[in-house]
Amino acid sequence: MPRVALGLAYDGSGWQGWQTQPHRQTVQDTLEAALGRFAGIDGRVATICAGRTDTGVHAAMQVVHLDTSLQRRAESWVRGVNAFLPPSISVLWAQPVSDTFHARFSARSRTYHYLLWRGRVRPPLWAGRAGWCFQPLDVQAMRQAAALLLGEHDFSSFRSSQCQARHPVRTLHELAIEECGPFLVFRLRANAFLHHMVRNLLGALLQVGQGRQAVAWMSALLAARDRRCGAATFAPDGLYLTAIEYPPEYSLNDTDGSSQLMPRITFS
Repeated sequence: MPRVALGLAYDGSGWQGWQTQPHRQTVQDTLEAALGRFAGIDGRVATICAGRTDTGVHAAMQVVHLDTSLQRRAESWVRGVNAFLPPSISVLWAQPVSDTFHARFSARSRTYHYLLWRGRVRPPLWAGRAGWCFQPLDVQAMRQAAALLLGEHDFSSFRSSQCQARHPVRTLHELAIEECGPFLVFRLRANAFLHHMVRNLLGALLQVGQGRQAVAWMSALLAARDRRCGAATFAPDGLYLTAIEYPPEYSLNDTDGSSQLMPRITFS
């Protein structure tokens, strides 16, 4: 059966994460119901995603695949499915792919951005869309701590107790911190992420930035391999899945959604 890949964006504020749940208040449930209506069938069309996002987490670029006998042009998939979706979820593009493509297992890396507002008062216009820290932060110390996390490590100290991954070893390719007006913008790219891994990394980095922990504490956390030694899980509000990298034969590597995100926080 032919396979189709879709690129999605969604505001996760009103959804209970990506993965299907009995109450149906998830992005996956809503998308699959819309696909069923578009296909004219009584039921849902099953999808597989590149990375499952948690409650309150957003996506500027999520990739899914589905198998269907329905033959439509790419633009018809986009406009047709969007007609059955709420304003907080959109299909951005559609592309036929070979049956060797798998949205999750074919992915080489995933990229997340986290937007953190620094200010004395919480930002109401960014409620649900950016994290907030009112304490002064030593950004240089945070960058030094971030550098200690790069490479292949056992990230058990940054892994949720509910994580279902078979092992805790991941390769963190990039953890950059950029200052952009009142924001800190964190960019994290890895082969894959554990449950709550990004938010747990953010929590630890903020401990260093606030002077509560030394830079070397990050190495000690990695060595401990114990979640109980880490910082509290940081808020999901400012977390965005922004890019999925695939092998070039699938012609899907123009899947960086950060361009949708970053212009919103450019200051003159």
